[in-house]
Amino acid sequence: MEQPKEIKQVVLDGHSLTLEALVAIARFGARVELSGEAREAMARSRALAEKIAGEKRVAYGITTGFGDFATVAVSDELSSQLSTNLILSHCTGTGEPYSREQVRGMMALRANALCVGLSGVRPVLVEMLVDMLNRDVTPVIPQKGSLGASGDLAPLSHMGLVLLGRGEAFYGGERLPGREAMERAGIAVLDTLVCKEGLGVTNGTCAMTSVGALHLYDTLQAARLADLISSLTLTALTGQLDAYQERMHTARGQVGQIQVARNMRLLTEGCEILERCQGDRVQDAYALRCIPQVHGAVRDALGYIKSRVDIELNAVTDNPLLFCEDEAVISGGNFHGEPMALPFDFLGIACAELASISERRIERMVNASLSNGLTRFLTTEGGVNSGFMIVQYTAASMASENKVLAHPACVDSIPSSANQEDFVSMGTTAARKAGTILENTRSVLAYELLTACQAIDIRRQIGRWGTGLSPAGEAVFRRVREKVAFMEVDRELWPDIQAVEAMVRSGELLDIVQEIAPEFE
Repeated sequence: MEQPKEIKQVVLDGHSLTLEALVAIARFGARVELSGEAREAMARSRALAEKIAGEKRVAYGITTGFGDFATVAVSDELSSQLSTNLILSHCTGTGEPYSREQVRGMMALRANALCVGLSGVRPVLVEMLVDMLNRDVTPVIPQKGSLGASGDLAPLSHMGLVLLGRGEAFYGGERLPGREAMERAGIAVLDTLVCKEGLGVTNGTCAMTSVGALHLYDTLQAARLADLISSLTLTALTGQLDAYQERMHTARGQVGQIQVARNMRLLTEGCEILERCQGDRVQDAYALRCIPQVHGAVRDALGYIKSRVDIELNAVTDNPLLFCEDEAVISGGNFHGEPMALPFDFLGIACAELASISERRIERMVNASLSNGLTRFLTTEGGVNSGFMIVQYTAASMASENKVLAHPACVDSIPSSANQEDFVSMGTTAARKAGTILENTRSVLAYELLTACQAIDIRRQIGRWGTGLSPAGEAVFRRVREKVAFMEVDRELWPDIQAVEAMVRSGELLDIVQEIAPEFE
């Protein structure tokens, strides 16, 4: 599979965008182009929109108002004002801005959806979005304010403002008025949108899908890190390897479980400590013994979520849709976020489970009653020193916060637009809070890694089972020790925590292991 940072160019055609390509655009600045077929499809669709408007046919959002105003006819001479007013009146978001990569993801998804040629917008609109991506103009879009139905109306309206030279945007590291940012980038702004374009910009799930898809990609990496870090914890706690035998897991048949068990065997192969401690006890506690079952269930959940996201990356999610073959204009609900709301709530739940079991492994390492011979709180001089006591406290705090955040957003709905829009998805909230859960989980995994390395050093000092780690384990252990020394006596721990958190978030540990064990998934 091609890595996002290796993808330098992405051609948008409305049909072939992948998660890796989206990450390449959003995070690593891959250059974006439009396919010739997409340009032709958009031109045909725009011609149909103009024909419908010219014939004064009743068509939602083209010759009528929006939402509860769908019963109000709008004259041809006011249709452009109608589209522009949609942007001006709907930019009601609040809160801190979305990150640069999240907004870039929104722009790429909006452009890709319009490329299909069912939306009736001018190709120039999509070309502007592509120019903004390639010249690094990033609209300022507040995070709060979307119900996740009728599209992400408020966030995408803030995006649309910059097309009109309004609102705000980041350019060259500065937060600027939208017109100034576009001028500095050499992109001409529009005086007005024309009929159907207001809906073309704002109707759609692009905000929630961008935010959730980027969090999904990072959670997929966190799941791999959880396997890696837990293999070090298993070593520190002299875990029993029978629980990872292949036949045990094929007997159940769960795909993710089989995959994680294979990873655990791969990551612990050649570990002297583990080889010599086998048979020390009949079985381990669940936090060790059930790593394949728990991590594997998370892997299966992420696989399902990715299958839904892969579809949505190339979905047409505005309303109405224009079908050139019979000139039909069909009003429907493709903008509704429910197909993403449920998966993104599931994403948060799955990610929270990684943190919960990781925190339990930390507790086992610092608790001398559970650690199979390690010192209390992993200190060599207990009493005057507290060692890693509060590391577990902090991990427990984040794991507990995740449990609050894991409550599904999609089970709530508040009607809007005079009850015309009477059931909404809250999918954007689901995507946003999945990100908070992810950040907590990556921190908990970093705490586990830091604790495991301290525990391994103490296990080596004890020496009962030898000192050797697996090749993968030794490489990761050494990388941590390059940044963080063994803690002989209490010191300020926050710099150590920050250093290990940076390793976890950078992906460097996965790169190290991939070189040693290419089969690691």
